Amino acid sequence: KMGSAAFKEEKMSVKVKVFFDEPTWTMTYVAYDGDTGDAIIIYPVLDFDPLAWSTTEVQVKKVEAWVKENKLNVKSVVDTHAHADHVSGIQAIKRLFNVPMGMGKSITAVQETFKDIYNFSDNFKTDGSQFDFLMEDNEEVKIGSMTMKALHTPGHTPACMSYQIGDAVFTGDVIFMPDMGTGRCDFPNGSAEDMYDSVTKKLYTLPDATRLFVGHDYMPNGRELKWETSVGESKEANIRL
Repeated sequence: KMGSAAFKEEKMSVKVKVFFDEPTWTMTYVAYDGDTGDAIIIYPVLDFDPLAWSTTEVQVKKVEAWVKENKLNVKSVVDTHAHADHVSGIQAIKRLFNVPMGMGKSITAVQETFKDIYNFSDNFKTDGSQFDFLMEDNEEVKIGSMTMKALHTPGHTPACMSYQIGDAVFTGDVIFMPDMGTGRCDFPNGSAEDMYDSVTKKLYTLPDATRLFVGHDYMPNGRELKWETSVGESKEANIRL
């Protein structure tokens, strides 16, 4: 953990590699320091076959191959929230790179909700202990040579976290490209009011040049795939806000 002064002094540019999973319209990101090669993997996805009700690791293997080809040092893996639209690859990445996995502290609220909905056994823990570390709002975590700041941005789910590294913020499903707007708010304990506040009172208070990397892109009206916008562009053109 680092103080805010250390975060402000960090160099303001981070390199980003994106991997797109077409069946789920999902982005997986590798954020890395071009000087040291230290990296963090954000929002990884597994491949899911609904007919066989099974998963494979095609996507995470692509990430693994690219990381090794570029000689990066993966230091951690984090997820932005508990997914309902794809299967998280966070456990697979943890195993492949032998790194700790993190999640926002409010994951406990999601665990409590879904434990009842899906009738999990009494032994299922709802304290977030399945993860190696949990982050609070505005907490700053040292990831190798980089500093990552966790921003609690609920609305899509109560647990949603966005992650800021230098001038880049990885938003998960809180906000999408301006012509898509935001993520949905109708999952259990989702909230349009919380979503509005997360975007306008937190993400939109960042400098206009801040880069925003979205969790999904559905390519509306047949346009090409996009995954990066900015605070300024989103404030100007977001169709849902």
